[in-house]
Amino acid sequence: MHEGRLLVFTHDDVPLDVTGVQVPAGTIEPDESPEAAVVREVFEETGCAVRVVSALGIERYDVWPSKSEVHERHFFQLALVDLDDPPERWGAGEEAPSDGGVAQQWTCYWVPLDQGHVLCAGFGARLGEIVPEVR
Repeated sequence: MHEGRLLVFTHDDVPLDVTGVQVPAGTIEPDESPEAAVVREVFEETGCAVRVVSALGIERYDVWPSKSEVHERHFFQLALVDLDDPPERWGAGEEAPSDGGVAQQWTCYWVPLDQGHVLCAGFGARLGEIVPEVR
């Protein structure tokens, strides 16, 4: 969160109707806490250094039919570290995704929290727990 806005991204090379609007997410590495994982993943995926403001809870999300998996998702409210005036839009991506897939590029940008309903795949499950003006 920054100034009442939520950091989101869309994939550059995959249609929006396939990937939807997403928030940074990823995998918790062995011996890594969920809090450390979210800070690392946000930096890797967006270039933004963040800190955890609060834990918002855990949800389980069935990703069928895209995969035969149920993901356990840890949700956090985050705040930017040492960046008072972030860009409105910027490009980011992963040259070597941890799942071994092909390089990916996306566009990061900010949306007002009250437009968080656009998030895909259950990523908006805990938006109601966010305290809007935490710095």
